[in-house]
Order: sequence, then C-alpha cells, then structure tokens
Amino acid sequence: MRVEVSPGFALNVELAGSGPPLVLLHGFTGSARSWGRFGELLAERFTTLAIDVVGHGQSDAPTELVHYGMATAAGDVSTVIERLGFARANWLGYSMGGRLALHVATAHPDRVERLALVGASAGLRTQAERDARVASDAKLVEMIESEGIEAFTDYWESIPLFASQRGLPAEVRASIRAGRLRNSPVGLANSLRGMGTGAQQALHDLLPILPMPVLALAGALDAKYTEIAIEMADAIPSARSVIIPEAGHAAQIEQPERCAATIIEFLSNPTTTAGVTP
Repeated sequence: MRVEVSPGFALNVELAGSGPPLVLLHGFTGSARSWGRFGELLAERFTTLAIDVVGHGQSDAPTELVHYGMATAAGDVSTVIERLGFARANWLGYSMGGRLALHVATAHPDRVERLALVGASAGLRTQAERDARVASDAKLVEMIESEGIEAFTDYWESIPLFASQRGLPAEVRASIRAGRLRNSPVGLANSLRGMGTGAQQALHDLLPILPMPVLALAGALDAKYTEIAIEMADAIPSARSVIIPEAGHAAQIEQPERCAATIIEFLSNPTTTAGVTP
C-alpha cells in the first residue's frame, strides 16, 4: 500500500505476518520485496512493515533532493508507521536502510522499541572521508544518468562488497537483479546524492546515548562491516554484535535462517547481553 507522507509524496509499504510490529528498511538498490526467505521467516513471528525507501521500489522518486536527506527520510518513515497505527515498533535496517534506521533511533527514539542493524554503519568520522565518498558517489550518479540502470546494475553486482553473493542459487541472484532493474534512475541517483554515506551526518557521538537495545549484525566474510559492528556495539550502552559465519555484506540473504533466528531471539528476549557473539 502507498501511504501519503506529505501532499504529492508517498511511500510504499508491504505488510505481512502478525504479532509485534517490525519495520524493515532495505539497502541501496533494494526494495520492500527484496527480503526473500529472511523476510518470510520474520513474518512468522512479527507484523513486518517493509518500506520502499524514497527513490526505490514503488515509492515516489521525486526530483527534489530535499526528500532524500537522511533526517528528512527518517522523519518520513516514522510518519508512515504512525499513520498505519503504530506509535512504537521494532526497527531493522540493512546497509543504507541500517543507516536510516539508526537516524530514526537517534532522532525519534520514542518510536523505537529495539533496533537491529545488518551491515550498517554510523557514517564516516572525518570530513576528508566524507568528501572522498561524495566524490566517489558522484561518479556512480554519472554512470546511472549517462548509461542507465542496467549498465549500473552490471557494475554494482561486480564490486567486491558483493563477491560472496556469487555463490547464491541462480534464482536468488536473478530475483535480486530483477528488483534492482525495476528501480528509477532518478531515484537511485538522488539516493546517492542525499543518503550516501558521505552525505549523511556522522552519528558516532550519538551512539552512547541511545536508550534502546541494539543488535549490530555482520557477515564474517565482510571484514570491514564486522569491525564496524563490533565498534558500534561497544559504543552503545545496551548493545551486542553478532557475526554470521559464511556470509558477506548481505548476511540476511546469504544465511537467512541463521540471521532470522538471531534477530527473532534478540527481539523476543526481554534482556540484552552486551558483547560479541561469533
């Protein structure tokens, strides 16, 4: 269903399952329908509210950049959940969606019961790092706008971050690719401009004041985000990190059963133990 956030601007939401509410925020080039088997397992225990982030899936992809700022996007997804009748929910975000979920948690903590992050970060610490990432993303924007979605998808699927996905079943890889190809060039380009890691506010200084339990999850084959997950969990008062074996950046796709079991346990357990779980 499409939920109007403001006049002329709406986000799409896919609802499934029953039980406590769990908001799902996908990664860059993904959609509300890209959670696969992992999403099905979560829907057995929760009412899942999978949102197409602005510029993706069946949500609007406006030309105005104001809709793509992380702070604005965090307010918009919070508004969607409120308009569906949920004042408070669990939130789960993957990669870009994890960064967005973390913005929701820092700006609207009253809306977040528990927070689960997969392959996510708090941003880049230094201005030099952010400037370099903005310049790198500008080259991707140029590729999208000059060569189109298919050429960009060919490139995106070839980067080292997703190397471990080459071992996925052919039908899973085909489904992921088809979802990427359905996105809007304008939406993806503006998402990079407004929601890229270099464009967003760095949230490291806000992690120590997060009041809710947090799970930072990463795939063991994704060394960079494994380190980030452990660092974030160390910085958040009520947090733990879990490293998923035989999985890369999209651990929820590569090891859906193990990831789902880990997250269900975290969301269902009244207590949270800090530390690292291999």
